[in-house]
Amino acid sequence: MKQQNSQIITQINNATPADAGLRIDQYITALFPEYSRGTIQKWISNGDVLINTATCKPKQKLKGFENISINVKIEAAVEDKPQKMNLNIQFEDDEIMVLNKKAGVLVHPGSGNPDRTLLNGLLAHNDTQKLLPRAGIVHRLDKLTSGLMVVAKTSNAFNSLVEQLKQHTVTRQYFAIVKGVLTKNNRIDMPIGRHKTKRTKMAVSINGKRAVTNFEVLHNFKHYTSIKVFLETGRTHQIRVHMHYVGYQLLGDPVYGNHLRVEPDLESGLKDVIREFPRQALHAKVLSFIHPRTNKQVTFKSKLPEDLLELMDELTDFDSFNSEGDNDWEVMYPEV
Repeated sequence: MKQQNSQIITQINNATPADAGLRIDQYITALFPEYSRGTIQKWISNGDVLINTATCKPKQKLKGFENISINVKIEAAVEDKPQKMNLNIQFEDDEIMVLNKKAGVLVHPGSGNPDRTLLNGLLAHNDTQKLLPRAGIVHRLDKLTSGLMVVAKTSNAFNSLVEQLKQHTVTRQYFAIVKGVLTKNNRIDMPIGRHKTKRTKMAVSINGKRAVTNFEVLHNFKHYTSIKVFLETGRTHQIRVHMHYVGYQLLGDPVYGNHLRVEPDLESGLKDVIREFPRQALHAKVLSFIHPRTNKQVTFKSKLPEDLLELMDELTDFDSFNSEGDNDWEVMYPEV
């Protein structure tokens, strides 16, 4: 079956005396809250909304007894192909989805990765995702980062979440393991921009955009530290770039840290574990935002994935200051 790349909205309404004085764009917005006022004004300007069979302007006011007809064709915003995959959905309703992304899954198609991305999976999960920009994806995680993401299912949710991200009111908390021994919490407020010579990398740059990362120390090992990270902004590779800048690269980071280089006095068995760990030790653990429909704060939490749990076990067994200490990671890394 050929994929449908558009949606037709056809509706006829009769204005009531209670609608008298309303502008037509306000009236249509109340009928279709999932679409922005700007989108609806375009429908009206394009002649897709008629009052008593005549075209109108967005500011035209109703008298209360008009016949209003709507005939709109919504074109697909993305043309990538749907591909079924396990999205690991933690929560879903009519407005949003919260996903627990696995490490190794790319969010968007790109050069050398035309498909098998999260976007392709979203298109297969819900046919109407193709009508939204980027299939409803409002923020991203790096391919080798795991954890929570929120995806919009309607225009209303998309616009709300984008605005919340712009206003920095979305709370994002991460778990990470870095090289080196950190002894105090810190706040990194340094701008991030494109690397001057390596265009696929980001770097702290005076000409970049403001980026703020806060972190708290969770546990010290002999050569590594687990930390809790809070983002105030959401720049590309922000945590990885900032931790590299202060000299504490993420364990396993293939871009901003030499993941094959280990300390010479590291336990021999642990050396192989560190070198073979296939990604940066970074997980988006907590995500909090205002629900687009209820306007209430919602918070989602994700347990650490198995690969990070196993890595912590190895560090606890072979890199602890006290080898006879408590090796229970659930005590050392409590749920937030």
